Amino acid sequence: MDRKIADITILEEQAAQTDIWNNPSRAKEILGRLNALKKSVAHWEKLTKEVNDLKDLETLAVQEKDEAIIKDIEISTQNIAREIQQLEIATKLSGEHDINNAIMEIHAGAGGTESCDWAEMLLRLYMRWAEKKGFQTEVVDILDGEEAGVKSVTLMIKGEYAYGLLQSEVGVHRLVRISPFDSNKRRHTSFSSVDVMPELEDDAEIEIEDKDIRIDTYRASGHGGQYLNKTDSAVRITHLPTNIVVQSQNERSQLKNRVTALKLLKSRLYELQQEKQRQSIEKHYDEKGTIAWGSQIRSYVFMPYQLVKDHRTACEIPQVDLVMDGEIDPFIAAYLGWKLQKKQQKS
Repeated sequence: MDRKIADITILEEQAAQTDIWNNPSRAKEILGRLNALKKSVAHWEKLTKEVNDLKDLETLAVQEKDEAIIKDIEISTQNIAREIQQLEIATKLSGEHDINNAIMEIHAGAGGTESCDWAEMLLRLYMRWAEKKGFQTEVVDILDGEEAGVKSVTLMIKGEYAYGLLQSEVGVHRLVRISPFDSNKRRHTSFSSVDVMPELEDDAEIEIEDKDIRIDTYRASGHGGQYLNKTDSAVRITHLPTNIVVQSQNERSQLKNRVTALKLLKSRLYELQQEKQRQSIEKHYDEKGTIAWGSQIRSYVFMPYQLVKDHRTACEIPQVDLVMDGEIDPFIAAYLGWKLQKKQQKS
């Protein structure tokens, strides 16, 4: 905290300089860092005060032998413990773009209708997680399954450290359950993959030349359900040098869809650039692999027992319903610790 407070003083001096906006990108960087530090320090000071108040209250409660107050103290202590856990997670998020919004892609894999349904279940899981975090979500592109679920979906998740937190979810997710689509009630295994990229600022150093892209407009296909607005102005952009294709069909305005699609393309190109620079086990393209058996990072077993297990960290949660309702923070915390340990071993 002492170092953070010192950094705040330095950044405030820089922000107060009259020529700061001569370099807008630098100004945004300074102000963004300053706000993040102030928020972190304020949170810590709030928790410190709450802990001290509880200590005083505990002394009084013990003297008075007031069981009701003691029970309230126990509940408050549990709440503070959860907040401290969140702060501990935040200390492990030091990547260049960890603080950014996230762009998530979910793709159904081997398993047909089963996997399409599983992909939609994962979409709901991450939307519930984001809702509990106070993050905003927006589906910018979705392709419905032929019978049920979705074949693929692109989801924007907007909130502080969304990208850093959701890196833990990159890879193949495996589902084992009694199929609701099988009249014989047999057990099925389904797969879907999750990819996550940071949403980059407009001034990010990723150049996209007009000659390198092809832009097509089309009418949005599929009903999109609760996730997608009806539109006649969908946009598809193909990056010719890499053959990367991105789409946006959420906005009613063709121009807005084009802006969103370009933003998606910029993020995809950034990730491709990073992958070329850093070939390591932590990097998510290596982790993701094929969307099929043997490549999963996490398994969700509904039958014959209930268990969700991350195969990288060995973190397990037996309450499947809780996980499917967005309770994935234990997996995120375990992954960040595992990733940090890998990094330390490598260095």
